[in-house]
Amino acid sequence: MGWLWWIIIGAVAGWLAGTLMRGGGFGFIINVLVGIAGAVIGGWVFGLLGIAAGGIMGSLITALVGAVLLLWIISLFRRRV
Repeated sequence: MGWLWWIIIGAVAGWLAGTLMRGGGFGFIINVLVGIAGAVIGGWVFGLLGIAAGGIMGSLITALVGAVLLLWIISLFRRRV
């Protein structure tokens, strides 16, 4: 059940990040995939900073931060091409 929650939270975070990033969205499916990858990146970044977020809301915030960071990095490469 843990993996299912991780995917759901990542999907919601990707959707939210796509709506928050002005011009950073790539469509619903890609934003969901970016959100799932962003959940991993957010967990890694928060771990490096020594920040611990627990519960569903903490996981959502961590995934959202990671997804926004990933969308921002992708948009940097997208503009250069």
